[in-house]
Amino acid sequence: MSNNSTCIRPSMISTTVLPITYIFLCIIGLFGNSLAQWVFLTKIGKKTSTHIYLANLVTANLLVCTAMPFMGTYFLKGFYWKYESVQCRLVNFLGTLSMHVSMFVSLLILSWIAISRYATLMKKESLQDTTSCYERMVYGHLLKRFRQPNFARKMCIYIWGVVLVVIIPLVLYYSVVEATEEGESQCYNRQMEMGASTSQIAGLIGTTFIGLSFLVVVTSYYSFVSHLRRIRTSILEKDLTYRSVKRHLWIIQLLLVVCFLPYSIFKPIFYVLYQRGGDCEQLNYLIEAKNVLTCLASARSSTDPIIFLLLDKTFKKTLYDLFTKS
Repeated sequence: MSNNSTCIRPSMISTTVLPITYIFLCIIGLFGNSLAQWVFLTKIGKKTSTHIYLANLVTANLLVCTAMPFMGTYFLKGFYWKYESVQCRLVNFLGTLSMHVSMFVSLLILSWIAISRYATLMKKESLQDTTSCYERMVYGHLLKRFRQPNFARKMCIYIWGVVLVVIIPLVLYYSVVEATEEGESQCYNRQMEMGASTSQIAGLIGTTFIGLSFLVVVTSYYSFVSHLRRIRTSILEKDLTYRSVKRHLWIIQLLLVVCFLPYSIFKPIFYVLYQRGGDCEQLNYLIEAKNVLTCLASARSSTDPIIFLLLDKTFKKTLYDLFTKS
């Protein structure tokens, strides 16, 4: 056993709490997202752009949920497996690939939903006499497309294609090359948990991407709030469309703050502290903090069906009709 393998020792949080959490999230996530996907695909006739974005978001969620048993098994048995074993290679590749692909697809789709909701606001404003020429042009030539179902389908295909093309080579390189560069023997080791230079650079780029996605949602939200303050009227404040858009953007923003923001803030700190070195105890704390925040980021996939009830009235009504009839 190498010194690195001796240094990295998982605590009860990694070997017990994380596996149980992943299995629990997997069960409720598979049930909720499968039900949501069935509703989106079979029970909603005329699909809007929001329905298409949400259906693809559910697909990404299901991908995360199928990866959760692999992640739980890795934390439960990884320290006892040899890296060369089939179990380690399979769990490492499938778990890492599914988790990262679905995470970035979800972020892009959430950003697209935020823009689509903002486009709903701009559609109503483009019909007002007080709307500026610039605002009419922005909605007429750009934002309006985000509300078109055909555009939504094409964008979702592009999102999946780009993410798969970028992530698969990186995960292959990480799983096959980097994790064995220092001759680690255990499946749960320093290189697997922290990556080498290529994975760390890719991780920082991914963290920047998370920040940009968060910025898109925040910008949409505060543009909406600023607009309300600028043209506030008694009629406008009672308009259900404005209240609905505001609620949608606030929910998406809350999701990113709670689930993704802690992960994206900690990741650069994690790499900086790792480069400075430190004793084994500090290293284990850093790794376990990263794993807990990764689990928190993936938990969003299991709770999304609850969010759909708040985001889409058609989805909520369809479920209500199904349960009342049964």
